[in-house]
Amino acid sequence: MDHSKAPVLEALEAYHAERQTPFTPPGHKQGRGADPRVRAVLGDAVFRSDVLAVSGLDDRTSSHGILAEAQALMADAVDAEHTFFSTCGSSLSVKAAMLSVAGPHETLLVGRDAHKSVISGLIISGVRPVWVDPRWDAGLHLTHPPAVESFRAAFRENPEARGALVTSPTPYGTCADLAAIAAVCHEHGKPLIADEAWGAHLPFHPDLPAWGMDAGADVCVTSVHKMGSGLEQSSVFHLRGDLVDPHVLSSREDLLGTTSPSSLVYAALDGWRRQMVEHGRALYDDALALVAGVRERIAAIDGMHVHGRDDFCGPGRASDMDPLQVIVDITGLGVSGYNAADWIREHHRVDLHLSDHRRISAQFSHADDEQSAERLLAAFEDLARHAEELRPAPDIHVPGPDGLRLDQVMLPRDAFFGPTEQVPWREAAGRVAAEMLTPYPPGIPAALPGERLSRDVLDYLRSGVDAGMVVPDAVDGEVRSVRVAVEE
Repeated sequence: MDHSKAPVLEALEAYHAERQTPFTPPGHKQGRGADPRVRAVLGDAVFRSDVLAVSGLDDRTSSHGILAEAQALMADAVDAEHTFFSTCGSSLSVKAAMLSVAGPHETLLVGRDAHKSVISGLIISGVRPVWVDPRWDAGLHLTHPPAVESFRAAFRENPEARGALVTSPTPYGTCADLAAIAAVCHEHGKPLIADEAWGAHLPFHPDLPAWGMDAGADVCVTSVHKMGSGLEQSSVFHLRGDLVDPHVLSSREDLLGTTSPSSLVYAALDGWRRQMVEHGRALYDDALALVAGVRERIAAIDGMHVHGRDDFCGPGRASDMDPLQVIVDITGLGVSGYNAADWIREHHRVDLHLSDHRRISAQFSHADDEQSAERLLAAFEDLARHAEELRPAPDIHVPGPDGLRLDQVMLPRDAFFGPTEQVPWREAAGRVAAEMLTPYPPGIPAALPGERLSRDVLDYLRSGVDAGMVVPDAVDGEVRSVRVAVEE
């Protein structure tokens, strides 16, 4: 295929050249109706390019096939058979993928380190999850993706399962053995969904971890806004093989997606694909070289340890890692990741990717350069000099895997939509959660609807909030009370 083409961008250019006059949404009419104060901040080009996809970029019947051609080019670029664009983020895409594999009360094997968007999909769909435990690193207080043996055992115990879902890479950059997990799924004639929200860049350089389509996954969900050049909310999901019907996948996306997709998002997706096909290898040559140097210099800062393959990969740990996720353990500084991230933003205007009780991280992409890297390094060096001001690190109760793992005693949907009550957190142990309790980022629920709460998890969340953890989806964000199911 001709990857020098960008059908959406070309259609947008033609729309401007033809000087079309819309009597359709959006109501700002090419920005003419937008408040000048808004235009001064956003710029006129945003409004000028915010047009309808149908009866705008394309005609009433989509006879020019603009979006279809852009999606076909994307599929060809990443060795998929079908590709679907989403302007509602991977939060929608992963739900569409799940609903195309399993329906209400059917079983799906799911890694318990799943993002909250997966849990939302379970709540909406009524799918019964069988949780596959991730691997716990007791020394690092960190989980890695589940092992292939865990998926094999889960299929053995739940032969009725319709398929499996695994998150890889994780927000910490650790990767599952997708090829082995896909092989186990296919032995049972079942599809594998890879939630690769953090892996949109993986197809475009051989020194990055394996891309899900190459590893045998059936559906891959990617957030192009995370590691690519897409606008926020841009997501793509890809399909290969015959275990998932493309018409079913498309209909599930249509069920959940907006009827007013953003041409801005479509155009950025289209342009990113062209950029990666034409220049991706060279861009990631530069990015990988840059980040290697950054890792070395951070490692030389007293009190900081940069996690690498020796920490994250090997028997009992992850299969691979994305070096562009620079995860830094600052235990040696005696400060918490939450306080360190806040201090760096306040004093250096540098926004970090995620922080936890002992780590901070910086996400690099093909867009970074020596200037942005030097600014990050200056912030880290200054943090080390001022660490004493942030001590002591607050105490956070972080239980081991046995303490973190809760029993699923109700369907997530039943607990979420059933009768509930709000109880003080100290009285919630033994009750069934009716809400997600999610430290964010990275957005992996510590407790989810239908799980029986333990004192360990409640202590972890309560002490975490006092230390700076954010739990945005709870009814009570301070976790001084918890929403629980009313059991008969």
